[in-house]
Amino acid sequence: MLVLTRLRTPSGPTGPDAAAEDELRQGLLRALAILAAKPGYVGGQVGRNVDDPGLWVLTTRWENVGSYRRALGSYEGKMHIQPLMVHAVDEPSAYEVVEEGTDLNEARPRSIG
Repeated sequence: MLVLTRLRTPSGPTGPDAAAEDELRQGLLRALAILAAKPGYVGGQVGRNVDDPGLWVLTTRWENVGSYRRALGSYEGKMHIQPLMVHAVDEPSAYEVVEEGTDLNEARPRSIG
């Protein structure tokens, strides 16, 4: 499973806020470290858009959707990751990985499992 979460740096009244940008960057790096320690984590990275530097991405790979959801629901996830999500772009973020020769999942909502 692939999770792609885009986040926008908060802006102040006069434009980009350097302190907020640094805080978001550090928060994303900490979130990645927390997620990397969770069962089912496969890999991940933090990125910044080359054309729009106020747009960031946290990308992670998981063995399955349940592992990802349990990681976010953990104590560390609730305390350190979920507060960052206030800056997330409101869009779906979980994707199944499409590989040659595999069937795609049915188009239906998923539960932890």
